[in-house]
Amino acid sequence: MAKDKFSRTKACATKTLYAVMKEMSRRGGSMPAKELYPFVNENVELTDWEKEPAGKMKYIRWTNSFQFYSIDYQKAGFIVKKNGNWYLTPEGESILKKTPEEVMNIANDAYHKWKKAREIEDNHGEEPTDNSAETNNAVNLDLLESNAREGIRQYIVAKSPYEFQDMVAGLLRAMGYHTPFVAPKGKDGGVDIIAYVDPLGAQTPRIKVQVKHKPETSIGASDIRALLGVLRAGDIALFVTSGTFSPDAKNTSTTSPQFIRLIDGDDFIDMWTEYYDKMTDDDKNMLPLKRISFLGSNE
Repeated sequence: MAKDKFSRTKACATKTLYAVMKEMSRRGGSMPAKELYPFVNENVELTDWEKEPAGKMKYIRWTNSFQFYSIDYQKAGFIVKKNGNWYLTPEGESILKKTPEEVMNIANDAYHKWKKAREIEDNHGEEPTDNSAETNNAVNLDLLESNAREGIRQYIVAKSPYEFQDMVAGLLRAMGYHTPFVAPKGKDGGVDIIAYVDPLGAQTPRIKVQVKHKPETSIGASDIRALLGVLRAGDIALFVTSGTFSPDAKNTSTTSPQFIRLIDGDDFIDMWTEYYDKMTDDDKNMLPLKRISFLGSNE
């Protein structure tokens, strides 16, 4: 069945969302939320009308429509928003073979089916207005989350390697482990922290932890193998980095007969947030957080 001609708002979202999906594909499948708006402003031809602020809240029209219709793309399974990043799914990658208008129609249909299944009144095809708290909230919530997370990341980046090591030890203590050994400056023999499940270290497993403060670096497989090489009976391994792990490193960890858990920079922030309330005041002060509540969304 033929679709009606797109409104200016929907046409704007069609081209901007498609451009972002193409860019995510080019980058390997993801993009920080904080880079979405600059990318569109620099790479998508926008009309004067689309660049105008509108309504009482003075949101820029294209950013409003972009966030408003991104919910459709989520419900269609084309994109995932998580931890201040947007991710392109395999379904999103394959749908890029179609035209931007075809992608929008498929996403729109998916949203309507999702709404209908929950017996919620469907007025999503209407023009976004300032009277919709949910819509206005969606415009800024992703950006707020992204900015907050980036602030935490930059705070970690500014730490020295030994300060980051102490933060990892503090996180382990909040999780209920005992950390009698945290390596001093100098050679560490391949282990930066040893954590026990009991105060004496008599019970297994004993956790040997390697910490790398390399926020702009991807840890390779050789580092993973080096840590696995120091394990003894009753040991398990934990490798924590403020950066990322290469695909080879991840493959090495999953195929190893010895247990090893990899925690990258994003995982560390998630875990620090999760266990923050269980930390001592001294440990909290290594990366202090401020709890702020925003109007949320069920999307």
